[in-house]
Amino acid sequence: MTYRVCFVCTGNICRSPMAEHVFRRQVDDAGLGALVEIDSAGTGGWHEGDGADHRTVAVLDENGYSSAHTARKFRASWFPALDLVIALDEGHLRELRELARTPEEAARVRLLRSYDPAAGDALDVPDPYYGGREGFEECLEMVEAASDGLLAAVRRELKERTP
Repeated sequence: MTYRVCFVCTGNICRSPMAEHVFRRQVDDAGLGALVEIDSAGTGGWHEGDGADHRTVAVLDENGYSSAHTARKFRASWFPALDLVIALDEGHLRELRELARTPEEAARVRLLRSYDPAAGDALDVPDPYYGGREGFEECLEMVEAASDGLLAAVRRELKERTP
């Protein structure tokens, strides 16, 4: 039984593909690659079909992550197939919960940094798109910091599903 996670940001070219690649490697390193499917999307479709932002690709590549990506827009019809929808900021969280057709679907939407105990009340991963490279590096740090807690949560869910 596959557990499905989708990371969502605005245009699916910066934060969500970064989170997708970081978490995929963490899942693979944990030996759970056959059990967890990881994807990403954007709340908007402006960049559908595009690759990730060149700064995202550079930061991922320099830190040993894969970076192949094709942007797409999140669709409400995907909710039934997803176990967890990870929003990168409060705006995405609201938008995704509004797209949800049932309270159960809305409950599957969580903020990525809510899995990082050190984040405190600062739960948004800031959009690095309009800034310099430092913003992309900061984004990677935040994503990596939250990924341990997210992996622990996914492990618990998988354990609960095992008869």
